[in-house]
Amino acid sequence: MLTRDEMAAFLAAEFPQTRVTVDAIDPDGVTLAHAITEAELRPGGTVSGPVMMALADVALYVAVLARIGIVPLAVTTNLSINFLRKPRADRRLLARCRLIKLGRTLAVGEVWLQSDGEDEPVAHATGTYALPRER
Repeated sequence: MLTRDEMAAFLAAEFPQTRVTVDAIDPDGVTLAHAITEAELRPGGTVSGPVMMALADVALYVAVLARIGIVPLAVTTNLSINFLRKPRADRRLLARCRLIKLGRTLAVGEVWLQSDGEDEPVAHATGTYALPRER
């Protein structure tokens, strides 16, 4: 399993455009965070859906790579999200992801999103990643 520092270095090198940070990697899953800026709010002062979907997708990606190692071409094949309540615009958005199944060619996981310091989730996502045959 990759460490938090190894994954953070990988994301910084390969995806410098993301502002997602890796808070934790453990045997049960990963926790990521995304600091919200005014540019990511939509009218009404809530975090935009695309920001939440991107965080969920990165969380799935990190969870998969943390288990199988850094391999090229692990790609999203499905991502479904339910928006549950308005996230706080003044707090980081957290993503907790756990893998439900890690097979030879597919990984399936779920992600719970919540505002930092809040107990109630703001969104729930499930997703599937296609894994390269040779890894």
